[in-house]
Amino acid sequence: MSQPTFRTATLADTDRCFEIEISAYEGDEAATREKIATRIAQYPEGFLIMELDGQIIGFINSGCAFEVVMSDEEFKELIGHDAAAPNVVIMSVVVDPAQQGKSYATLLMRTFIERMRGAGKRTIHLMCKDRHVPLYERFGYRYVKPSASDHGGMAWHEMVMELPAA
Repeated sequence: MSQPTFRTATLADTDRCFEIEISAYEGDEAATREKIATRIAQYPEGFLIMELDGQIIGFINSGCAFEVVMSDEEFKELIGHDAAAPNVVIMSVVVDPAQQGKSYATLLMRTFIERMRGAGKRTIHLMCKDRHVPLYERFGYRYVKPSASDHGGMAWHEMVMELPAA
């Protein structure tokens, strides 16, 4: 059985990433095709693609900020993003539903964390639903608080991981 490989996203990946995004997220939770293209164009280093046998099966995308405000909707379009900032904000962690349940999300997250540590980042922030809090805690994220964001009409929780220097 082949193992997944990882690479930085390119604009040619936009359509496939959008396809996975809308298949895995509910309604307004999913990023638009335009947002995905913007994230790839403005911060490809923070857009990690996971492939299996040459096909994209998942990705994580992010931006960086000096001051993290998790409820800032504009940041999802990378308004205020600065690649030099030490704090990473994850916007999507997604695996194609056809490939879920095979530990690919764990491999994807671990690879992303190592890349961000290698890039000298200090923290990784994310928002998740109730059911995912224990999952992220197992990775080493710490629960911060319920989020002020009502993105997609849902309740979210803010989490953060401190990255020791590589």
